Amino acid sequence: MVKPAFGLVGVLATLLTAGKLGDGCGDLRRSLTDLAYPPYRDMRRTVVLNPQKIVTRAPDSSSVPIGGREIEVDIMEREAVIAGIRNPMLADAGSMARGERTFQTMCTPCHGKSMAGDGPIAAHFMPPPDLLGESARGRSDGFIYAYIRWGGAIMPKYGQSVSSSETWDVINFIRAKQRTSPR
Repeated sequence: MVKPAFGLVGVLATLLTAGKLGDGCGDLRRSLTDLAYPPYRDMRRTVVLNPQKIVTRAPDSSSVPIGGREIEVDIMEREAVIAGIRNPMLADAGSMARGERTFQTMCTPCHGKSMAGDGPIAAHFMPPPDLLGESARGRSDGFIYAYIRWGGAIMPKYGQSVSSSETWDVINFIRAKQRTSPR
């Protein structure tokens, strides 16, 4: 009985220390021999963390946003930021066609096909403004851009769903409709 046990120990020792044969057992060898390896980093003895009890830290102040230059604007700074926003997109037929497609997808449920604020969702909530009316025509492009991207009193923010260029295409489409058929 002693001889087979010594034989088994000899085979294991050979496998753990051998060059080519032991390469496949490198992780096993490290886990048995590296005592300085922290136990909470070892996947065999991982401590399960409760996500409810972990505090997520805010990003570092020197970190760079990956979504571009645009940032979430504080409500108190909004007027100053809106005054500086200018429409960089040329209001050509392509931009208006892209804007119409985006409007039909994203805006029609609330603003309706006629842009009068009579969409199917608007019946359940406070109706949105008439986009062809005088109040919307008097707003700057920057104001409409900020309202779409960052939301407003009633409107949710769509900055995560509509890109900056798509927003400008929608504004060009709305402005073209306001010129051709104002209310």
